[in-house]
Amino acid sequence: MSKVEPSMVERILAIETSCDETSAAVLIEREPGGGPAARELAGLVILSQDIHRVFGGVVPELASRAHVKTIGSVVDRALSDAGIGLGQVDGIAVTAGPGLVGALLVGVMYAKALALSLERPFIGVNHLEGHLFAPTLEAPTAERPWLEPPFVGLLVSGGHTMLLDVPAWGDYRLLGQTLDDAAGEAFDKVATLLGLGYPGGAPLERLAREGKRGRFALPRPMLHELAHDGPHRYAFSFSGLKTAVLRAVRASDDLARDRADIARDFQDAAADVLVAKTAHAVEALGYERAMVGGGVACNRVLVERLRARLADTAAVSVASPRLNTDNAAMIAAAGAWRLARGERSGPDLEPRDDLPLPGLRLASPALGTTA
Repeated sequence: MSKVEPSMVERILAIETSCDETSAAVLIEREPGGGPAARELAGLVILSQDIHRVFGGVVPELASRAHVKTIGSVVDRALSDAGIGLGQVDGIAVTAGPGLVGALLVGVMYAKALALSLERPFIGVNHLEGHLFAPTLEAPTAERPWLEPPFVGLLVSGGHTMLLDVPAWGDYRLLGQTLDDAAGEAFDKVATLLGLGYPGGAPLERLAREGKRGRFALPRPMLHELAHDGPHRYAFSFSGLKTAVLRAVRASDDLARDRADIARDFQDAAADVLVAKTAHAVEALGYERAMVGGGVACNRVLVERLRARLADTAAVSVASPRLNTDNAAMIAAAGAWRLARGERSGPDLEPRDDLPLPGLRLASPALGTTA
């Protein structure tokens, strides 16, 4: 990545193909850092690949092929919705990772070709950084205030569970992450065990509303670590919780009767851990803002409990469900910030399935220094 003098990039075309959504967006950025009135999400298209439902999970090769077939029409539709032609684009942003390498490659190669043919600045964006920027795409409300650092960010999706201290944009301090399965993966696997299909987050939340609390004594993994200053204070683990659900399902003599109660107790257990660790970090840092991003941020129980827990301490920003799932709008927002700083990617940009957050550092357990 190279850097030039900071300059205004007003109309940004963004592309997202990290997994099984082909997405393109057009963001009009009139004043970088100028707040919600200075930007307009002029076009956003998200095309989901339903074929993976048959297999109970994303099949990487099928995802890549679907991206190849649809990316051109998705980009064209986003430009049309924005009312601009391709030649009016000032800059291009694309997800460079993390994600499925084959799927990422489709978006990166397409974005490179556009940037070279149009002679426009081009930037590869970290998918997780996109989730951090997602709440900045919507006008603030009393429930969803404008997000700006410093804040604590909880990123929860099918592939990642990560708690971050964000003292400034581009400066990310890792407080903790999952040691095994991501929260979203746990929701999907439990939904499969309960016969709800894939993806499982939304149907599991609906089923849990019908359940009674406390029938199944499910663990709160690593919650006790909050009482210690060790390296795992803010770490997560969901594999044991999944195993406990599996045992409950196998022990049930009437799963049709027990399904809703199991779903309720699983959701409560997962939310209890996520809320407790996020709230603890916010209070330890003395921040007045927190955010939740990623697909699991669509879970209303998680968000409502975090808001209730921090009601007297901090505001919690959560984007609308469409902007919490994988989408190009959040990539446009993060890309706009980096392009405005003069950052540029070159034709040698390659996607990475393990791409780290730029500027990521490891925070100490005491939160006062970095290691």
